[in-house]
Amino acid sequence: MNIIVSGSLAYDRIMDFPGRFSDHILPEKIHVLNVCFQVNGMKEKFGGTAGNIAYSLKLMGENPVVCAAIGHDYQKYFNWLNKNGISTEAIRIIEEEFTAGAFITTDRGDNQITGFNPGAMKYPSGFSLNQINPGSAVVIVSPGNLEDMQSYPRACKERGIDYIFDPGQSLPVWGAADLREAITGCRILITNDYELDMVMQKTGMKKNDLLKLTRAIITTLGELGSNVTTAEIDVRIPVVKARKVEDPTGAGDSYRGGLISGLVRGNDIVECAKMGSVCASFAVECYGTQEYSFTKEEFCSRMDTCRLSV
Repeated sequence: MNIIVSGSLAYDRIMDFPGRFSDHILPEKIHVLNVCFQVNGMKEKFGGTAGNIAYSLKLMGENPVVCAAIGHDYQKYFNWLNKNGISTEAIRIIEEEFTAGAFITTDRGDNQITGFNPGAMKYPSGFSLNQINPGSAVVIVSPGNLEDMQSYPRACKERGIDYIFDPGQSLPVWGAADLREAITGCRILITNDYELDMVMQKTGMKKNDLLKLTRAIITTLGELGSNVTTAEIDVRIPVVKARKVEDPTGAGDSYRGGLISGLVRGNDIVECAKMGSVCASFAVECYGTQEYSFTKEEFCSRMDTCRLSV
């Protein structure tokens, strides 16, 4: 089964400021703000929705194809993907741009200042679905280049390819008509609870109305687990207990990897959501979105602990 992962590739540059931002900002001078925060150092992590989801899928034993654009500083990311056995053939290199990057500074009060450069993400991936056999493929359209997010759902419907629509943090830039079009015909609409509210607000549709456009809605709820809703069922999937919670960033992308792996194996949607929950439990145990790992035995052991409440 071909798994096409459309989304973003990014470098996350993470810095710690040993003080508090508020101690260095004069409220009466906020209109002429000019500050400099000296940090303790910087850690660079591999990120982006497509990279994170593909990493999770590879841990699940799948062979995802990443469709995204990356900048001229691609070599470190390509080396990482190759080390993990993830193909780079469908990734478009934009030589005149840097790879998308987030520069995140956190103070000792857990306040954050983030600068984000979309860089190569401003360009569509250019990957064509015409070469894909519709009967043996699934596409996930995750946050990334907006042109890709709008064109891939149309291409999937034209080709009869199952796709999962995951608008995520791109929602503020969507118009109502384009958003409804992208949702219409998708196999699963997946969001967190805040994003689902945004989808309903933008489209002017209630959840039951959205279910007329898609076969299923999956809503992730953080520490409360996730919810699977179809025309027939409404099931709460409990969170799977992690050994420790080091960093929740990237747990949602990991969930999607486990979910999709279940789908391509032919599991029912509730079982697939359980697999997503298990994947996410490993992701939160590590700092960074592509740092965790697990064995088949460890995964199966946590699957056994995942119980449902309806």
